[in-house]
Formats: sequence, C-alpha cells, structure tokens
Amino acid sequence: MDDEELLPIGAFARLGRLSVKQVRHYGELGLLAPAWVDEATGYRYYRASQARVALSIGLLRSMDVPLAVIAQVLGGSAEALESVREGLEAELARRRRALASLERVMARGLPSAEVRVVVEPASLAVVVREGASGEADVARATSAGVARLLEYVAARGSSVAAGAGAGAGAGAVAEGVRLVGLFPLDMQEAMDVAVALLVEEAPSGGLPAGGRVEVLAGGAFACATHVGPYDQIGLTVHAVLAWCAERRHAVRGPIREVYVSDPSVTAPEELVTHLMIPLEEEPCW
Repeated sequence: MDDEELLPIGAFARLGRLSVKQVRHYGELGLLAPAWVDEATGYRYYRASQARVALSIGLLRSMDVPLAVIAQVLGGSAEALESVREGLEAELARRRRALASLERVMARGLPSAEVRVVVEPASLAVVVREGASGEADVARATSAGVARLLEYVAARGSSVAAGAGAGAGAGAVAEGVRLVGLFPLDMQEAMDVAVALLVEEAPSGGLPAGGRVEVLAGGAFACATHVGPYDQIGLTVHAVLAWCAERRHAVRGPIREVYVSDPSVTAPEELVTHLMIPLEEEPCW
C-alpha cells in the first residue's frame, strides 16, 4: 500500500468538511469506511477520492435526510429520497397551518367564542372511519370519509339522509345531507377519524365500504360556532375547552364538528362549522 495516497482522519475530515467525530460515526455506520486502519495504533486513514462521499453525506444531512436513507442513496437508490420529500412536504404544510393560526391570533387575540350548552337527542347515523397517522393527517382522513359518504348519498339518492330537523346541531353541507366529524378529545400519533351521515332510519340495502349504522349518543354539549378554515377549528376548540374549564365542566370525547357550509361553493374564510363537546354529568373538581 502506498502511504502517500492516504490521509489521516483529521486531514480527511477537513477535506470533507466534517468533524473528526462525524467521520468516525459515519464509519461505524458503514457510510464512510476508512481505506486503511493501522492495527498497531488504531489510526484511520482515508483516500482523497472518498471526500466526494463525505461531502455528499454532509449535503444530504443538511436537507434533513436520515442516515438510513443516505445509505440507500449512496448505494445507488436515489428513489429512496421520495419518502423524505413527502415528509418534508407534510412538515411544510403543518408549518403553514401553524402560521395561519398564529396570524389569526395576532389579528384577533387569544381564541374566544360564544359558548352555549344544548341538550341533543341521540341520532342515528351511517358512520365511516379513516385511519390518521397523526394530527397532521386528520384533514386528509376527514376529507376521505366525507368523500365516501357523499358518494354513497349520490348513489342512493338524497332520501337516505336525515332531514334538516334531525339532531346533532343545525345545518347541512347540501340539501338534506347532514355530516358530522367525530374526533378524539386528545389527538394521538395514530387514531381513527370518523365521519357520520345522519339518517332518519337505518338504510335498507348496502352501506359504504367499511361503514356501519350507529347511534350517536345524546346529552349535554358545550357548543360554539366556528367561522373560517377547517384547519383553524382547533382555535375554537381551545376557546370552548377554556370556557368549560372556567365553569368546572368535565368534558369527554368525541368532539363533534357539524359541517354547515358546502366547501365546494364557500370561501374558506366563510365556512361555518358548529363545534360540540360532550359534557359529563358530574362537574370537574
């Protein structure tokens, strides 16, 4: 072996714009193995040609690419970056939603709402569920559930839906079509999101794929009206929970969102949603 072709780890680290600690760490992971290790001293040596790999690792890490994916890319599987791109897009969307909520708070102050307590009867509904991988995935899961139910109504005719006088809040996204979103009180990393189509009686014949006829429990609810984009409903949820806490009302799930406006013909800032949080019978002490 020609020693003149080799660089000690410190010189190589400077060449590859990494720290010595990083070079050692990437070597232990198999991303940047030394060209030669002196068995007597344990010193590691590298070739200048390996600097391209070192610089590539640094570049990909600056893009938040996980080391496991970097290993795949260095192995020739550039398509492995697709999952990273999807993750970055999801995070960017979450940040945009957070920014929009922040701007609303800056413009209007901390959330407040006119809250009222209403007693609702039990309601019959066709319910579909969609899995959500986390809070950021709730909007997609809800939209998918709504789409399934609207397709079901279109196929069966409007007679399958409840009339405007049915319980669980007032309003309808379309004539005679009453949709209610059902969400956990506390969001989790993985959860089921349910969307209910209120009906006057159990439909005869088929149901949407995976759908079930269920009874939505009645009882007392703390209610408020949210006007604005769906992804800012959390601000109104905060306001209602604060109102309940001040009055020592114990709350439980699921939180209900009664969709009043048709989003296909209504501007996001004008969407009307009735928010309903079930109240426990006993106060919170």
